[in-house]
Amino acid sequence: MKLHTKILRTMLYLAFSAAACLYAQTPGPGWRAATPAELKAVIPARAPVGSERIETEMRTASGVTNGKGKFIAGVVLITAGYSADGKYSHFFLCQVPIGIGTFKLPSGQYAIGWHRQNDQLNVGFYEAATGRLIGTVDATREAGSRVTSLRITPPGENPRIYIGRFSFKYHLERDER
Repeated sequence: MKLHTKILRTMLYLAFSAAACLYAQTPGPGWRAATPAELKAVIPARAPVGSERIETEMRTASGVTNGKGKFIAGVVLITAGYSADGKYSHFFLCQVPIGIGTFKLPSGQYAIGWHRQNDQLNVGFYEAATGRLIGTVDATREAGSRVTSLRITPPGENPRIYIGRFSFKYHLERDER
């Protein structure tokens, strides 16, 4: 085999290896906003939070899917009359592990609660079944952002979770991309 053929093969091998590494570092192309029908199929009408089954407001549901049956989604809880009133505001589920701020959420169901501190929200994530705090993150005010009950953007360049005009970043954990 001639030298230039060996060099060409080596260069092609390196190019394919680099492309494979880049592909492994980025979310799959299938992540997109979930449809209302998909959200209705994965979000319960009554979310299990502690010992309660709290009604959800499906018109506020938001989420993303990888197109292969995995979702990251949430919805507003109707907490009036429940013991969770004032502690939790949203039900959240992730069917893939994600990272938020300094903590990780394994696949599972969570309750979200928040309180305002100056011009940001301090958002807490709790295990839905036990009420155990998993972690907190500060959500910053997004100038020019529309007010929304909950909005989750797909993983990619700038994945965010919005509550009202406030948002925070999240990311897929490496082993689930």
